[in-house]
Amino acid sequence: MNFSPTPNMIAEKDGPIGRLTFNKPHKHNATSTDMWEAIPVILDEFEKDPAIRVVVVTGAGDKAFVSGADISEFEKARNTPEQVAYYDKIGELANKRLNRCSKPTIARIRGYCIGGGLAVSLLCDIRIASENSKFGVPAARLGLGYRASGLKILTDLVGPSHAKEIFFTARHFSAQEAFGMGLITRMVPDAELDSYVDNYCKLIGENAPLTMHAAKRVVEELTRLDGKTVGFIANNPIQKGGALDVDACNKVVSFLVLCDSFNIPLVFLVDVPGFLIGL
Repeated sequence: MNFSPTPNMIAEKDGPIGRLTFNKPHKHNATSTDMWEAIPVILDEFEKDPAIRVVVVTGAGDKAFVSGADISEFEKARNTPEQVAYYDKIGELANKRLNRCSKPTIARIRGYCIGGGLAVSLLCDIRIASENSKFGVPAARLGLGYRASGLKILTDLVGPSHAKEIFFTARHFSAQEAFGMGLITRMVPDAELDSYVDNYCKLIGENAPLTMHAAKRVVEELTRLDGKTVGFIANNPIQKGGALDVDACNKVVSFLVLCDSFNIPLVFLVDVPGFLIGL
């Protein structure tokens, strides 16, 4: 059953999988205001349902994942400074909500994954693409700006040189090129995309959700640290003051949430259960 607040998005529960689909295939799933508004609503429902273990983000049809913004709505929905400010605000909120989803997210990519569509895929934890997919950011060719947050994620994934190449050339990159530079996680034959993604979801769904959530948050913190060590998490810290004993995964998650609330980054140094956390 589709519970999306707009027909331009499809939200479905399929066993342990939550499926979020950009549903505008006649426009290559170009994004519009109502789609951005729907994303937090859909993710809220997926997150509060313990049966959902993984979220798959994809585009309807076989032509595109998401092709970018729907420019046909600009005159009506982005015609005043107030409308532009609202569009930017709701877009940023949706992006942050997807990026901070507590459950593992997979971008299932077939066809064009361009501009804002590429940005959406980068917000997911894993990107699995068919070998006929195309990737690119045409911002320089169109004279458009690009969110700094999106540039940061892109640079973290592919490195400064590839990030600059993607922006400077504004060309389309093949799935083979995207895989080679680390832009996508897996590349599979087109006919195998659905089964491959479903098998990945099955693998993830069989694992402990709290452990995955804790690992996801720690990886995010490591990325945010950008090489600056201001704290640590270790199994046996030696002569470190202020250690906090954490004896269960749910306490680790709670501690990470607390640190995030106060913008306190952490370094993860442990690979076994039974943590000691110190700052």
